[in-house]
Amino acid sequence: MTKLTTAEMRGYQQICGSDGAMMVIACDQRGGMRSLLAKDPAEQAAISDKVLGDTKADIARFLASKASCVLVDPICAVPALVDDRVLQRDTALLIGLDASGWDTSPEGYRLSKLVPGISARRVRQLGATGGKIMVYLRSDRDAANVHNIEILKQCIEDFAREDLLLVVEFLTYRFEDEDEAAYKASLPSLIVGGSKICLDLGAKVLKIPYPGSSQACAQVTRLAGEVPWAVLSAGVDHSTFLTQVEDAMRNGASGVIAGRSLWKDCISLDRSVTKDRLESVAVPRLREIQAVIATHFKGTGSHGADHGQRANG
Repeated sequence: MTKLTTAEMRGYQQICGSDGAMMVIACDQRGGMRSLLAKDPAEQAAISDKVLGDTKADIARFLASKASCVLVDPICAVPALVDDRVLQRDTALLIGLDASGWDTSPEGYRLSKLVPGISARRVRQLGATGGKIMVYLRSDRDAANVHNIEILKQCIEDFAREDLLLVVEFLTYRFEDEDEAAYKASLPSLIVGGSKICLDLGAKVLKIPYPGSSQACAQVTRLAGEVPWAVLSAGVDHSTFLTQVEDAMRNGASGVIAGRSLWKDCISLDRSVTKDRLESVAVPRLREIQAVIATHFKGTGSHGADHGQRANG
């Protein structure tokens, strides 16, 4: 089983709270964030990277300051988050390597993309604790994954050479000609299968969709061994996500990397509205997630309670 090096362990400590559990605020979205800020495609296209950066800075100020880490993109958010001293000194920073959107192969496979010029060395230069890579996987069809597995290999090897923490994330997706009910029924096996692909490639920290059932969560935990995994929110509503977090934590997850379920209905082109709703709506949601983590995280193993940095809030 792949173990964290000393340097990677230090990075992992920093993205966790004092209880040893991950509580990372994700706001690395670009296209998705534009679609939340404006409904009209022309209005979305007019939203500048600077506006997105300001929105991410507000999310960092109100949410990441009460968690242990923030995950941002390398286009809109940094270096300003560091240079403008938006981040508190004990808030860790992850930088996403994946470009917004995807290409589509003639067969209908999603082909993940990287942001040009963002290597492990560049992530370190931007003052980050580590990086995050996301690819699309369909573990039931090997041909769908060839391109994206190469991206994963490239990133894992790059970060290993730099001895820098890398969080590996995957999402699954439905083929255009695939029955929706059949796809939903296959989700647990697709998420367990995708986790296995990432682990076999040498992932040392996983960020994955909710596996779909208690049994699937426990199966991921067994597969992962000492590799910690966090559940992502995938934009579901807050009450649904709380239930998912509870199930994941009860069955071996090591924390949460949450974005849209916290802030998707809080952000606005009017920053005063954003700040008000982050404080009045998103922060209480974060506290509820932290309470679930506190109730269920056992803090044992190589990523346990003695490896924390500070309290989750």
